[in-house]
Amino acid sequence: MLLLRRLLLSIPLLASTAMAADMAEPRQVVVISFDGAQHVAQWKRSRALAERTGARFTYFLSCVYLLSPEHRTLYQGPAHRPGRSNVGFGGSKAEVAERLGEIWAARQEGHEIASHGCGHFDGKDWSEADWTTEFAAFTRIVRDAYAINGIDGEPEGWRAFVEGDIRGFRAPYLSTSEALFEALGEAGMDYDASGVSKGPAKAPMEHGLRRFALPMVPEGPAARPVIAMDYNLFARHSNAEETEDRDGRFAERAYRAFKAAFDEQHDGRRIPLQIGYHFTLMNGGAYWRALERFAEEVCVMPDVDCISYEDLHRRLGEGADG
Repeated sequence: MLLLRRLLLSIPLLASTAMAADMAEPRQVVVISFDGAQHVAQWKRSRALAERTGARFTYFLSCVYLLSPEHRTLYQGPAHRPGRSNVGFGGSKAEVAERLGEIWAARQEGHEIASHGCGHFDGKDWSEADWTTEFAAFTRIVRDAYAINGIDGEPEGWRAFVEGDIRGFRAPYLSTSEALFEALGEAGMDYDASGVSKGPAKAPMEHGLRRFALPMVPEGPAARPVIAMDYNLFARHSNAEETEDRDGRFAERAYRAFKAAFDEQHDGRRIPLQIGYHFTLMNGGAYWRALERFAEEVCVMPDVDCISYEDLHRRLGEGADG
């Protein structure tokens, strides 16, 4: 009888515990990504930041950075002559080799390598066939980068990684079209991260493709919205002209904008916060200093996950709206 009484008394407690678990707040997700992924120093710096904070990043790679200048004509963008690129090429054979090493190391550490296309052209007027050509060039150049450049030491599994693991895309200039989305679907991509939203927003599935968007976040004394990306801060703060951040004002404003956007979600609906960066040290590296401060503060919080787009897509679930 005593045992039965104890079992009956425990039922409300178990039910209460289960209800509390169901009502627990979702974890706050932060996605930090880098477009272009050129400079080796910034590869090392970002990987060091990840090691300090436990973060995992997405690197949107431009494939021209894996071609040394003597091989530049192996790339031809739609409606452009061979050997043209808006962002240059990969530098010397030694630079390309070191960059390849960083890409592979980052992947082994759990970071995502995704596609930023090749020549950083604005493809808003490209056809589906044009985009398909660009995607094919990306795969071919990245997959064959060791052989093209005559670099020894291609890692075992490199080709399988390129052909199977690169499943996300961000368009140069965030410039999109229906032709792009059709081509992404045909290419078997999982997601596009070229959108812009009024604030942190859920990521819908459209025609089998998840659509992520960088949010507009309040920034500066007037709290005017700006895309949560370093270049947009650079354009606002100094009219996109390199200016020394002598008093740390640019870095402070960037940090405060990111932190306020984070706090709003962390204390509220907990929609994932997406932040986009480049490997360029704009305004003397002010925005990288802001990013490091932000990540070192929030990515180590016990209820926060700083993860890649591929991890967030997986977490949201195939075919489900996030």
